[in-house]
Amino acid sequence: MGSDRFSTTARLKAMGQEAQARVYRAAAARRPARRNRLTGRAALLALVLCALVIALAYPMRQYIAQRSDIADQRREAQQARQKVEQLREQKARWQDPEYVRTQARTQLHYVMPGENGYSVASPAPTGGSSGTRHKSAGSPGDGGGQAAAAHRPWYTNLWDGVDHADAAALPRQ
Repeated sequence: MGSDRFSTTARLKAMGQEAQARVYRAAAARRPARRNRLTGRAALLALVLCALVIALAYPMRQYIAQRSDIADQRREAQQARQKVEQLREQKARWQDPEYVRTQARTQLHYVMPGENGYSVASPAPTGGSSGTRHKSAGSPGDGGGQAAAAHRPWYTNLWDGVDHADAAALPRQ
């Protein structure tokens, strides 16, 4: 009976080792399956995050563009306010009769009643007599006519334009 008992203990021990080996193999077989499920979950999570990024990319771009447009509009509004302020100052200056009188004298060459107005023209290059108008200084054919016309009073340029248009309309005989 003693040898029978020893063999039973040995058999039980062998069965325990086999069972333990099966448990280890089963655990080893389960681990890769768990990794696959974790990898699948991670892939699904990554896919969801990519979808969110793609879905939010266009609205974010629009948001940034609109913020830029708002900043541009604010800058333009500030410039418009400055321009309005400058125009108000200019309007206030034009309300002053002395300023209007000064501008009429300098820009339009007006004179007050009882004053004598003089217009000094540059002398002709050949040393001819000086007068109020020189054909050589402002004739449209020469290259310096435009530069000279810019420094003459506006009414002289206007009258020269009328004279030249009238001369072009006359038939040549």
